[in-house]
Amino acid sequence: MEVHDCSEALSRMMWFIDNELDQADCAQIQSHLDECAPCLDKYNLERTVKALVSRSCSESAPAALRARIQMSIQSVQVTYRTAEDR
Repeated sequence: MEVHDCSEALSRMMWFIDNELDQADCAQIQSHLDECAPCLDKYNLERTVKALVSRSCSESAPAALRARIQMSIQSVQVTYRTAEDR
């Protein structure tokens, strides 16, 4: 699949940033970025935001909070209703 326009490049941008595309698709996106300054700007912004979020979210939750969350999850009771029950 060739990248002929910005909308196609932008629709796959996050997969490209996350290295989730195959080599051929990565090469096409990179080729588009090499030729398109607006998409390159968007790519650089998305990469920067991803890096900032990654750095900001690197701390683990305190053990007491994790324990409370796990207890809350375990205490949830789910009731399934079938069409006949209605």
